[in-house]
Amino acid sequence: MAVKFWGKKEKRSSPKKKKSFLREWADAAMFAVVCATLIRWLTFEAFAIPSSSMEQSLLTGDYLFVSKLHYGSRAPMTPLQVPLTHQTIWGTNLNSFSDLVQLPYYRLPGFTHIKHNDPVVFNHPEEVERPVDLKTYLIKRCIGVAGDTLQMKQKQVYLNGKLTHIPGKLQYSYFLKIDGYVQEKFFKKHGITDVYPAQGGYVVHTLPQTAQELRSFDFIKEVASLETPPGVKDPSVFPQAPETYGWNQDNFGPLYIPKAGATVAITPQTLPLYEKIMQVYEHNPGLEIKGGRAYQNGKELTHYTFKQNYYFMMGDNRHNSLDSRFWGFVPEEYVVGKAVLVWMSSDSSANFTDKIRWNRLFHTIN
Repeated sequence: MAVKFWGKKEKRSSPKKKKSFLREWADAAMFAVVCATLIRWLTFEAFAIPSSSMEQSLLTGDYLFVSKLHYGSRAPMTPLQVPLTHQTIWGTNLNSFSDLVQLPYYRLPGFTHIKHNDPVVFNHPEEVERPVDLKTYLIKRCIGVAGDTLQMKQKQVYLNGKLTHIPGKLQYSYFLKIDGYVQEKFFKKHGITDVYPAQGGYVVHTLPQTAQELRSFDFIKEVASLETPPGVKDPSVFPQAPETYGWNQDNFGPLYIPKAGATVAITPQTLPLYEKIMQVYEHNPGLEIKGGRAYQNGKELTHYTFKQNYYFMMGDNRHNSLDSRFWGFVPEEYVVGKAVLVWMSSDSSANFTDKIRWNRLFHTIN
């Protein structure tokens, strides 16, 4: 006798609906943006050199890779931001961020610390209109690290009382006494990019060895070094207190560079040096400055303990660089990374065939 077994009929799964062409492109673009954002935050980021403050070590038109791995990647402090932007939306003047949410500073561990003479990218300490991580990027050489005492004597840098060697190609200002006009190609041939006509000649920024070579040309009557002698007070130089600190860009210090956990005495003499750290960088509530003295919640501060490390940065083009000699210390939280490689370099003043500086491609940075 045949027995019929009844069972439920197996449902056939409906074929998966294929994504539209636009949906596939949107998903791919989203994945690429997420990957690029993570790579940019955690590992390397591309930067361009916009000015001549590091000539001849780094040239205007150099494109760099900056390593976030060396000093540790800094966590985003302004999270509400259009991905892969810095300050504005591409091609517009519209802000690419909102500062409604601000996160505290945090840095992942790096495999090294900032060392003397490192080329460092950091946020501009003087800029006030944007959050810390969205301030304009600068690149300078780290001359002094936290805990150092720095001094400059007649353009020479001393750290902790000892003359120090700077590996970069340092440029200074010179006056060239010349009767007549000198063609631009002459200066370009000798690697001089900063040239300013002056009465009786030209002011140039160049290397000392190039200045010595210029003395051999008959049409150059004199090559005079333009440096500020000791004792000449420059009110634009940090800490902008010429009555107490008669410093200038060539003669500066001695100045202690704050280290986290170190304590200094706060007096009317030392307050100008550390006032900005106490008021701005370390966010001390209830702090006010009155009559050359610091008060917190109505109580006078006679000593202060620093909460983070600070650094002293200078451009290699010494007489054409706004740096720590003018705006003081760079806080550790402002540090972005270490410049490690020139991957591309272009000369905007050259003709089409010579626009690319081929000898600088994939050039490591010292």
